[in-house]
Amino acid sequence: MKLKSFLITFLFATLFSANAQKPSTYKVFEKQPINFIGEKGTDGEAVRLMDGRLVYKKVTVPTFANGTDVKIKLTVRSAGDRWDKSGSCFVVTDPEKLSILSIAEKDKKFPTDSYVDDKYAGFVTGKNYSPVVELMRFMTPFGVGYYSDNKVKYRRPVYIPSWEKQVVWEHDITELESLVTGTFYVGVWIDSWTAEGYDFDMELTYSNRKQQKVSVLPIVNTIPYVGGQQIPDNFAHKDLEQTIRLKKDAKNVKLHYITTGHGGHSGGDEFIKIKNSVYLDGILVLDTIPWRDDCASFRRFNPTSGVWIKKDSASYISRETNKYEIKEIEERIASSDLSRSNWCPGSFVEPMVVDLGNLKAGAHNIKIKIPATPIDGDKLNHWLVSAYLTYE
Repeated sequence: MKLKSFLITFLFATLFSANAQKPSTYKVFEKQPINFIGEKGTDGEAVRLMDGRLVYKKVTVPTFANGTDVKIKLTVRSAGDRWDKSGSCFVVTDPEKLSILSIAEKDKKFPTDSYVDDKYAGFVTGKNYSPVVELMRFMTPFGVGYYSDNKVKYRRPVYIPSWEKQVVWEHDITELESLVTGTFYVGVWIDSWTAEGYDFDMELTYSNRKQQKVSVLPIVNTIPYVGGQQIPDNFAHKDLEQTIRLKKDAKNVKLHYITTGHGGHSGGDEFIKIKNSVYLDGILVLDTIPWRDDCASFRRFNPTSGVWIKKDSASYISRETNKYEIKEIEERIASSDLSRSNWCPGSFVEPMVVDLGNLKAGAHNIKIKIPATPIDGDKLNHWLVSAYLTYE
């Protein structure tokens, strides 16, 4: 009997251990509309702000005493919007404190210490306010899904057999585990100004595999999610400086920096190379020109991208001479093919991560320098930048 009891106990312990390690996936949104004064969808738990351009939801998942891997998966389809748009997934952990959610819903005002240059509200951390932490930056493609049929077949290059029906991004957010376990509020913003807009799915997956727990300190987020926030052309006028405070000595500190340039038509910040420099306590820690030159690889997601004809030269083997000769050709170029400031239509934006080592408790100065181009009429140059620290 003792052997039988031992075997039963061992079997249950083994099954429990196996289940404890089994990944858990939580579907937060499914076919959720996001648009401007358009369809609301059927999810009674989804809250729409800004006339439907921002959608969020309260989420409750287990806490993990030993930490866990976390992955976010986002699927986006056009519901009729044919343009490429900026998009962001974000998290709010305490809605009772001032955040973009409480300000948008309860008609509160951004505190003065959250402003940059007394004009750009809610961009930086204040005494009683923190900008939301960005889980994922993405750019919608031109019309994927809704227009993925033969109605636009004459724009489809020969190397694409068919347009994709949707775009899917997955991203590891393990270092944000403390923000996306327990109860929290997760949202999605897409800069759509059409009633058709998009619909999207979002899910979070937890491995329950032991991971080092880290703390998160928001620094800046210049995305104008809600009313009262300006288009962030602030970098064209002045460097952004912010004082952060660590309550205790921090080990293995990492800066997570997400940046994309936008606007200005062909000669604006979206299409010209501009350096981003980040300083910590006066020391340059990140110096980079954020740029993507692989946008043509996303062509299958962009059925409604604008197309024009460009004259070019091509080398070919002549049947008469059996030698290489040069001839003039006409080549189709799509807007979605063009290189851009750290993004492509249909791409996820990879955060830049800088190892800062160990930092002492107290105040530290962060400065972000981007010699950007000012807004000029309808040339709406701006940089969407978000940054936070993680540390042990």
